Amino acid sequence: MTERPDNWRPARMQSDPARVVALDVLEQVRDGAYANIALPATLRRADVRGRGRGFATNLTYGTLRMQGRWDAIISQCVQGRPFDEIDPLVVDILRLGAHQILGLDVPIHAAMNETVNLARNEVGSGASGFVNAVMHRISERTNEEWDQVLAEVLGDEGPHAILGAQTSHPAWILDVYEKSLEASGRTTEDLGDLLAANNEPARVAISARAVSRETVLADAEEARAVTTDGVLMPEAIVLEKGNPGRMRSIRDHSAGVQDEGSQLVAYLTAGAPLEGSDSEWLDMCAGPGGKTATLAMLAADRDVTIFANELHGHRLDLVADAVDPFDNVVLREGDGRTLAKEEPGRFDRVLVDVPCSGIGALRRRPEARWRKTVEDAEGMRELQIGLLEAALDAARPGGLVCYSTCSPDVRETREIVDTVRDRVDVLDTVEIGKDMVVPGTLDSITGPYMQLWPDMHDTDAMFAALLIKK
Repeated sequence: MTERPDNWRPARMQSDPARVVALDVLEQVRDGAYANIALPATLRRADVRGRGRGFATNLTYGTLRMQGRWDAIISQCVQGRPFDEIDPLVVDILRLGAHQILGLDVPIHAAMNETVNLARNEVGSGASGFVNAVMHRISERTNEEWDQVLAEVLGDEGPHAILGAQTSHPAWILDVYEKSLEASGRTTEDLGDLLAANNEPARVAISARAVSRETVLADAEEARAVTTDGVLMPEAIVLEKGNPGRMRSIRDHSAGVQDEGSQLVAYLTAGAPLEGSDSEWLDMCAGPGGKTATLAMLAADRDVTIFANELHGHRLDLVADAVDPFDNVVLREGDGRTLAKEEPGRFDRVLVDVPCSGIGALRRRPEARWRKTVEDAEGMRELQIGLLEAALDAARPGGLVCYSTCSPDVRETREIVDTVRDRVDVLDTVEIGKDMVVPGTLDSITGPYMQLWPDMHDTDAMFAALLIKK
């Protein structure tokens, strides 16, 4: 038997590259990065491909999405140690471990070994022992049993605190959703379905713009992607499997990745009935350009010029990329409210997709629910009112204005429209009919306000209202 030197230590097992990528992205997000930007760059830098790339993506987004649940569970497994005193890097490692066991059904022994090894390599042997103990406690219960534990522990804080921890949503978002569901004619019993839908990854929807739908489908097949028809927009193409970045039509901007709800807002803006001239349209808050490009496609054979306005130069660059195949778009940089003052009463159709809290897009922005606060929606109220008033100023008499947000919060949606109608008594709302865009598309929508829902329409929770300036 070979004798080992006195200072011999077994070689450390290297950490799985996909898990290292996920941890790296969690650290970047903690420092303020956006996961949808940080993850692709980190995967390229680490040269993680194939199945490892898919696992890293699911692990990263899933852990961020379910962070609140994992934190509540981890807090019960640290044996009296204050959660906020744990090293943030160790917390991120525990979150990844919890998601592997309870969120991805990775075999317990594999999740345990990989998580402890990650802690040892990234933090040190002391941290690995702590992580090992916590992981054992996490693995001792099923998801259903943890639901019962959280209900007992948080029972005194009310039903929203319990449901929020179980479904990984801040309690204030549950309050907002409940009020918004009631305002839309739904019941509070639908809240669970909405929260469950929020915790499912958003499917990748594609809008064919400068090429035919058949061309995009052929591109998808060449890129070995699996496609299906859209749920809300029959013309949309949904990738069930595959990387849109490998498709030629996506790379050259002749098609674009765009949520079906966002596509529908552009179709409503372009397709709502309008009397009189119809040759100049304004997209007042155009960045990053998805709706602008869809408008450009819809206007291509109608002798229409679209003026795309964006406050921020870097976002205007994104608009320029999105509309590159079209020659009917004029780009402008600046505050849309200023533009309206300079050219009042000029435009036939105006789309004002206002900045908002974004809590209608939590499926695709997993970190947003932990960064947004109840004050975010309240703080944007005057900006949203100002932009809608400016959009009405920019519209000609008889012109159409589409007000939209990616939020179901009534303070950002119907309350803004109602407030402006009270201030500016010169407009009518348009009934959004089910056959206004595509027959059958809006069977669940009635009245002057369109509110989409992830659980009902498989889209972001987009809101839209159509207004006619008298």
